[in-house]
Amino acid sequence: MEEKKKRKKGWLLLALLLLLLGGYGTYHFFFAPKPQAMSVISGDFLPEGKDAKKMSDKELADLAQQKVDESNFTMMIASDATISSETQKGYLPIKNPKSNAYPVNVEIKEDQTGEIIYTSGAIHPGEEIDQVQLDQSLSKGTHQATATFSLYDAQTKKKQGEVSAGVTISVN
Repeated sequence: MEEKKKRKKGWLLLALLLLLLGGYGTYHFFFAPKPQAMSVISGDFLPEGKDAKKMSDKELADLAQQKVDESNFTMMIASDATISSETQKGYLPIKNPKSNAYPVNVEIKEDQTGEIIYTSGAIHPGEEIDQVQLDQSLSKGTHQATATFSLYDAQTKKKQGEVSAGVTISVN
């Protein structure tokens, strides 16, 4: 008997659930508001021209030349340097001509050890270095080295590229 009551309650709950689902579906299908199609109109239209004018061929050529000039770089460093074994100081001209667009930093590495023996710090266009003081001592003799010029954007101070050249350093 108890079993029949449980089964009857289960059927009653199932019928109630189906009735609720049917009522909800009927409401949704017949009475719920339907979505309306909308037209979207944006107010951000390109305005008519006012002050703009076409660039002349000369202006375009000048702008193109300026971009080329900014991308060119002239590296100037002596291929031979003479350094005193006592002071580790000597003559090694390094120049950043005015025609260059970027400040540079020059690092010189001794080829055999890979050790950085000199760092210039920032050299701006139109500046030069004649005398260098090595950051690391070199023994007497001739050393092959590589000078790497790192180019930097003057405003952002971000590296733009680099170029390298060989240098022979004579320590006497």
